[in-house]
Amino acid sequence: MIQLHQPDEDFTSSDKAARSFSLALQLAIAVTSVIWFIWLSDAYLDLGLTRYGLQPRDLGGLLGIVTAPLLHSDLEHMFSNTLPLLVSLTAVLYLYPNSALRVIPMVWLGSGLLGWCIGRPSIHVGASGFVYGLLAFVFVSGLFRQDLRSVGVSLVVWFLYGSMIWGVLPIRPQMSWELHLSGAILGVAMAVLYRGWDRVPVKRYEWEDDDSVPDWFPEPPARGEDARFTEEADHDDAR
Repeated sequence: MIQLHQPDEDFTSSDKAARSFSLALQLAIAVTSVIWFIWLSDAYLDLGLTRYGLQPRDLGGLLGIVTAPLLHSDLEHMFSNTLPLLVSLTAVLYLYPNSALRVIPMVWLGSGLLGWCIGRPSIHVGASGFVYGLLAFVFVSGLFRQDLRSVGVSLVVWFLYGSMIWGVLPIRPQMSWELHLSGAILGVAMAVLYRGWDRVPVKRYEWEDDDSVPDWFPEPPARGEDARFTEEADHDDAR
């Protein structure tokens, strides 16, 4: 049976925790805003930036490892990635700040590199591979840490975006399932690698630190009484 731990309220409800959440949200909004700015600039100025997307097994397409998450094909593509990106990026930055410094660049670049190796010969764009990696990291990390806050966020992520798991399968020809799969693999791998990081202080109760013997607990007999009882028992057996 899995035992879930209650995070220390002095930690989760502190001013520092509130500031950390605010900062995480602001950073997530800033990243999303940059992506929207790039798409709007491309759409209105007709820059054709999607040509800088990821092109698997093409040396010229290696640039897409960095640029593909910043580029989107149309407005629907942008809207489909915006909210998941905000949620996943905020969750990673707030819940796992130390891991985030490694997980975010690793998922961003690693999913692109793996997608470059396994992807179809086409131009792949969109932040969905990055999003899949972050969501996978948040979900699996919560299961490893087994505290109520992390597990609760994992369940919310699964409830909101669990259906996205079908995106790692080649069921839609126009969807870059290769980037989705690459991101999910990297997210799970990072969750396993950093499973011991960013653990929150657990609430402890007074009785957990009290090692005294309760008044109602029967006291053991004195050593002399043990010997007397043993002699009487031996005498009874002899009779």
